[in-house]
Amino acid sequence: MSTVRLTMAQALVAAMAAQKTMVAGHELPLFAGVWAIFGHGNVAGMGEALHGMRDVLPTFRAHNEQAMAHAAIAFAKASRRRRMMAVTSSIGPGATNMVTAAAVAHVNRLPLLLLPGDVFASRRPDPVLQQIENFGDGTVSANDCFRPVSRYFDRITRPEQLMRAFERAMQVLTDPADCGPVTLALCQDVQTEASDYPERFFAERLWQPRRQRPDEAELAEAIALIRAAQRPLVVAGGGVLYSEAEAELAAFCSSHGIPAAETQAGKSALPRDEPLNLGAIGVTGTEAANEAARTADLVLAIGTRLQDFTTGSRALFADPQVRIVGLNTQAFDAGKHGARPLLADAKAGLAELSASLAGWSAPAGWSEHARSARDGWLTIAARYTAPTNEPLPSDAQVVGAVQRTSRPSDVVLCAAGGLPGELHKLWQPGAPGGYHMEYGYSCMGYEIAGGIGAKLADPVREVVVMVGDGSYLMMNSEIATSVMLGVRLTIVLLDNRGFGCINRLQNATGGAPFNNLLRDTRHETLPAIDFAAHAASMGANARKVAGIAELEQALAAARDSDRTSVIVIDTDPLAATDAGGHWWEVAVPEVSGRDEVRAARGRYEDALSRRDG
Repeated sequence: MSTVRLTMAQALVAAMAAQKTMVAGHELPLFAGVWAIFGHGNVAGMGEALHGMRDVLPTFRAHNEQAMAHAAIAFAKASRRRRMMAVTSSIGPGATNMVTAAAVAHVNRLPLLLLPGDVFASRRPDPVLQQIENFGDGTVSANDCFRPVSRYFDRITRPEQLMRAFERAMQVLTDPADCGPVTLALCQDVQTEASDYPERFFAERLWQPRRQRPDEAELAEAIALIRAAQRPLVVAGGGVLYSEAEAELAAFCSSHGIPAAETQAGKSALPRDEPLNLGAIGVTGTEAANEAARTADLVLAIGTRLQDFTTGSRALFADPQVRIVGLNTQAFDAGKHGARPLLADAKAGLAELSASLAGWSAPAGWSEHARSARDGWLTIAARYTAPTNEPLPSDAQVVGAVQRTSRPSDVVLCAAGGLPGELHKLWQPGAPGGYHMEYGYSCMGYEIAGGIGAKLADPVREVVVMVGDGSYLMMNSEIATSVMLGVRLTIVLLDNRGFGCINRLQNATGGAPFNNLLRDTRHETLPAIDFAAHAASMGANARKVAGIAELEQALAAARDSDRTSVIVIDTDPLAATDAGGHWWEVAVPEVSGRDEVRAARGRYEDALSRRDG
């Protein structure tokens, strides 16, 4: 057996570079690069290894480890899980900075290879700088924090362990059902230790998506349930996009007259001009989609986790006799809400369903009602996004301005606060992937770093990042990274002087305005934050606009800019789109001295009494 002598870190990097994938008929590296911030726990081992392969496997540097991982996650999401990136850090705070991002990847079922440095396997220098010491367990390190947020976790304490660990890592990263973050904690001394690795470990391997076909019995049951339905509804989740099944979904709905609604992750799976596309569903849904969900007697849930924002905290599907069919690659998701599972890839599953339903359509009256409801919603939505001369526009009016200046290929990207609700209801994507929302973990700070990842995945598409002032203040350093890398973004920063979304939720649950908007916090003076000057100091073209008309002018100019642009606009913290939407279970205190809280508790109990299960 032929072998090659390499350090563990060199072997890992070489093995990563050998992994390939197919995208649109072209063979590409599966790993598009490695994000790295070096410290004592990885600079000598991984740093030297990455330098040696820098022309084959690019290394990128950012300013925050969590942000690096967000960029890698967004890259995988925009690549529809066909390609991915890895992230390496030192031990200690560099590693634990990535735990939040690992949770983002875990919730969203996205591939992410995390390579944090770890303590010395030899334990000779214990406790090494930044080492966490567990008094009762000498095998624990800070990296054990990754265990609950990793699909697969391993600690490499000997160089030869890498072969089995990397093999398992690749299986998880590329599996459509188990896909998620993998953590390989790399003991810093072991990174530098050599072993004789078989040459076959570095042989090129092509990874292509597995397309599981439905089980015959499950398919037959699903077909019988659909044929018996009078008011069927499709709920399209992110799995439709990951499967690249948007054409099959559109054909299925059109051929069989079944209306469809989209989750946050599934939005853009259907064309915006599809007459049976009812738009967003759930707590942030359109009235057209939610009305269909309330009356549906059959829900075909495709590639969705059916989380509470989608199901209105299990209160949206109101027909007592409603049946759910869960078309999903993951059995854990396919059986939620008592669904009849249909374990299959979305593309393959839809094709077989449609073939078996040939000649069958939903009742014409149901389909026509859905089309009419969609038209009615679009008329209502247009009123919320229309131009205004108000000095403090609403988030919806800002969304309208971005929409009017966009092109069909553009990508709008967001993650947290009130904007996801407005965008879910109101944004009209021009093409699949044109709506990039991280709402599984709804992680503040994802937005700007995520914009870099999305742009790296598809440099041709314009990426517009929409972010609130609260999220911007949590993580903005990657503006400098975007400028450094020449990754041009347009960032629209909506400043409502605090956490406006949670302030509105606080008011809705009877609470007094407290500790959300800056004016309601404990303070000696209120900060006069010049966001435009701050962004400009990191190299961006930045300006503050006075209203919607100026915003549209600035957006047009940003498209022709040679670098990242940041456009700041003041917005109303209290205004929100009140049309559409659905109840969401947020528990209200049983005991309070505030009349408003007691009234909110009464409404909460009433809603619970009307919910089934």
